[in-house]
Amino acid sequence: MNLDTREPMFDTLGVLETAALLRELTAGLIAVADFDEALARLVRVARDAVPGIDCCGFTALRAGEPAGVAASDAGRAELDDLRHGPDTPAMTAIRRREMIIAPDLDREARWPAWTGRARGLGVRGAISAPVDVDEQVIGAINLYAGSATALTTRHQLVAMLLAEHAGLLLAAVRDRERQAARADQLDSALLEEGVVGQAVGVIMTQRGCPAPEALAVLRTAASSLDIPLREVAERLVRTVSRPRDN
Repeated sequence: MNLDTREPMFDTLGVLETAALLRELTAGLIAVADFDEALARLVRVARDAVPGIDCCGFTALRAGEPAGVAASDAGRAELDDLRHGPDTPAMTAIRRREMIIAPDLDREARWPAWTGRARGLGVRGAISAPVDVDEQVIGAINLYAGSATALTTRHQLVAMLLAEHAGLLLAAVRDRERQAARADQLDSALLEEGVVGQAVGVIMTQRGCPAPEALAVLRTAASSLDIPLREVAERLVRTVSRPRDN
């Protein structure tokens, strides 16, 4: 990693500003359970919170293949999208597992096709920092500046901290995504089960609500009564099936 340390670290880092950035990022992603939504929030927060950065993007790979892309500026999304070509600062950062710095694209000889597109979109400087998410997903966060003199040591340090923090938060998002998928599978299995499915149908009829909401009502009742879900379902079905006295 080529980290310019000619300026004092704490003078250039902006400790309070960086802490505010990481806090805002945490608040924005703490409850998100969708990876694409998390990426979209990540790049917006980074763009708005890091001075001198015109736009921010994220390039993600899953099992070595393109798995997602996000850009704070839709007009510059192609800079992070590997469908436009794999020879990019983001891919170099991912392959080398180190931060890649291109402070002046007018003097940049690497990634010629990408650099030409970037200059055409008003980008004059870039930093790409690798992000480790989990055993399946890796990526890079990309900071872009509209001036060749905008990127400083502070931006390099912020990019490094941002990548580390984003990796932890995105790993948590992926975990919540997997938990939600498992919960959906469990819900589907329960809805197909005889008595539970019947009870859900009763609640849907009574309340005029969809199946997931009816199942949630059934779960709430089971929790309040401290009895198994299936037993609550059986009681409900028996109650509605009981012949009424004339």
